[in-house]
Amino acid sequence: MKKRSERVHDGLAEYQREHTLAMKKSFLKLGDRVEEVGNVLVGALKSRHKVLIFGNGGSATQASHFAGELMGRFSKTPRLPLAAVALASDPGIVTCIGNDFGYDALFERQIEALARPGDVALALTTSGRSENVLRGLAAARRKRATTVALTGEAGLAGAKPDYLLDVSSGSTSYIQEVHIIFLHLWCVRIDKAFRSRPS
Repeated sequence: MKKRSERVHDGLAEYQREHTLAMKKSFLKLGDRVEEVGNVLVGALKSRHKVLIFGNGGSATQASHFAGELMGRFSKTPRLPLAAVALASDPGIVTCIGNDFGYDALFERQIEALARPGDVALALTTSGRSENVLRGLAAARRKRATTVALTGEAGLAGAKPDYLLDVSSGSTSYIQEVHIIFLHLWCVRIDKAFRSRPS
């Protein structure tokens, strides 16, 4: 039998291979779209619009992370804070809407209240089937916000966002790993675009 250390090494090597494959396939397919969405985000923020970010579970934490980087900053580049809201971050709002209107209305209701034409609604869903995410995107389109969806290879069930970034994997972990790299690439782009000049 293999020693435990060998089994761990084999498992890590396999995971790394699959992760790298998902990354390569996704960037070959989506590289231009990632760049385009980066430009969309910069353009919206420069026009003093906001970014509304939403998803469930691990995607909710990534949404919160991205909002934090925009309100704060990703790098040491000095810049002003930028308008971003993660829609799953306030437990009072989440439990109020979930209790009174049902969990499927969670993002839709907030977007109806917050979204304005020119804002960006950025959805994250590894399955592409989360009803609250689909309804949130539909509400954003009604409000004339630009819609962006980060998904897995299954895409979105019955929704057509302005920009679909469907990662080339069916594995939740690999999809989320590629999503966070996309978000970080946009953070770098945004920090550079909003760099403050020395006074």
